[in-house]
Amino acid sequence: MGRPLHTDKEDIEYAEKLLKEAKSAEEIRMAQAVLLPEKLKMTFKQVALSLGTSLRTVPRLRKRLKEKRLGECSVGKRGGRRRENMSVEAEKSFLEGWHGLSAKGEIVTASVMRAALAGILGRPVCESYIYRMLGRHGWRKLAPDTRHPKADPAKQEEWKKKLFPRRWRPCAEPCA
Repeated sequence: MGRPLHTDKEDIEYAEKLLKEAKSAEEIRMAQAVLLPEKLKMTFKQVALSLGTSLRTVPRLRKRLKEKRLGECSVGKRGGRRRENMSVEAEKSFLEGWHGLSAKGEIVTASVMRAALAGILGRPVCESYIYRMLGRHGWRKLAPDTRHPKADPAKQEEWKKKLFPRRWRPCAEPCA
């Protein structure tokens, strides 16, 4: 059996008041997360089903209501880069070193960047991290052109006609 639920009287009173004066669905959910277990003796699992949220969201809603009542600054929505390898600024400075090479026309590959980054961080990094970092900073994959920019199709056709006649001549000596 789980531990008994303890809710402050002030939280219950604030939830009842908030339920009457709610201006958003989030405020209604916060109030219901406090009132349903107290008034109807529902479990958090039942509350989560009735609110249409996950089981883990119910304690979060209760905590947000308490923070709102006490006037504490809540973090708000979850998000951000909690498991980042480098800050965005550090990534920018890392990529600036490679920008000079790519501007000169040299080929910069992800595997070389990955090895350099592993040396800086002191541990290996996966290849997808490099590609996500490049995408974050607006780099894009460039591949060589399929034809040379100075290619002249007329000269190529003339060369083909001179070198490769339409009829093939038989060999002077039979091949064995």
